[in-house]
Amino acid sequence: MFQLATKKCLQKSWCKALASRRARPSRTASQGLALCFLTFAVILPLFCHRSLYSYYFMKSLYLNSMSDRALEESYRRGQEALRFWEDPGATLPPGFAGAGDRKAPELLVTVVTAARYQGKEYHYLLQVMRRLASLTGACGGRACAEVLVCDVETGPRGNEDAGLLEKRVRVLRRSSEEMEQVARSPNIFEKEKRDYIYCLRKGWERIRPKNVVVLEDDALPSADFFPVIYNLLSRRFSSRSLYVKLYHPERLQRYWNPEPYRILEWVGLGLFGATVLLLVSASCAALSFSFSAAHLIFLMLYVMLAVELAGRHYLLEIRRLSPQLYAVSPATECCTPAMLFPGNASLRVAEYLDRVFCARGRAKDIALYQIARSLPGERAHSLEPNLITHIGAFSSIRGNPSHPQLL
Repeated sequence: MFQLATKKCLQKSWCKALASRRARPSRTASQGLALCFLTFAVILPLFCHRSLYSYYFMKSLYLNSMSDRALEESYRRGQEALRFWEDPGATLPPGFAGAGDRKAPELLVTVVTAARYQGKEYHYLLQVMRRLASLTGACGGRACAEVLVCDVETGPRGNEDAGLLEKRVRVLRRSSEEMEQVARSPNIFEKEKRDYIYCLRKGWERIRPKNVVVLEDDALPSADFFPVIYNLLSRRFSSRSLYVKLYHPERLQRYWNPEPYRILEWVGLGLFGATVLLLVSASCAALSFSFSAAHLIFLMLYVMLAVELAGRHYLLEIRRLSPQLYAVSPATECCTPAMLFPGNASLRVAEYLDRVFCARGRAKDIALYQIARSLPGERAHSLEPNLITHIGAFSSIRGNPSHPQLL
């Protein structure tokens, strides 16, 4: 009788243990499904539906209104900049006209400009120069950089904003004969390339700087522009770099992109996030995740997907806390509104671009990218996050929509 009772007890205990082992994975799976549902169907849509660079952004509801607000803000800045430059009593920092042609400064900022016959009321050039005047004056007793404008307009109407600046700022222009010659360029992309080469060479000849930054006239510098530039120049890689791109379109900054280095960053972020979540779950009695390869892989994929859907752009913004946190990676193909040329690299770039012909599908940014990849010993880099905001809703060389949008 005792043996029979013992046998039944053992069988009952074994069944309970078996049921417990079967229930534990089932409970873990249900928790994983609940976590995914809450994250991807509730929390992220709730918090990210107004985030422009998130997959959850509701374009049909918010894009037009956000684009209108961006245009209104740009118009306000443009009118404010116009009033500043029209005021003859406005004070300019040493890096503008007041310093004369100081030779061999640490940094030269050249702003390349052409007339915009659409959207000229936004005064992009005046906005950029007003921001540079503000930032250049924030470097204490010395000038952060020498600043000049390179006006490449060849049309009969000229460039009104550059003409206004010429009264107080150094402006480079071609001679009449040179204008006629470049105006006969076979296409607008080749002309754009020749304009860029001219500004690279003439800026160097005029100032003889140690380093050069070239901005297009719709590249509005961020508040930490000069601290980040000087931090980049202090890093060892810069002396071996042909150029450092300071801007890449936000919509192209996602992990799911052709740049392979981002995949490594994405996986590393996923592993880090999964480890943190496992440590948190181990200390929480309500969760049953344990340290196992399956759980680690699941949470890694969960973190990777969450970050991608929310938007890598917003994760990059954390790096603005300090110039040292800005990341440098291999150069991307598009685009060139803001470029840093360390040392005399600007002269090498001008020489390289002189050898190629630009046309539709192979503008100067693509040509420069291919040059850097094909020449032995040359290296090119990109900076993240962006150091400028691209404010040019209206292009000077391409067709423009009737209602420009942010995306």
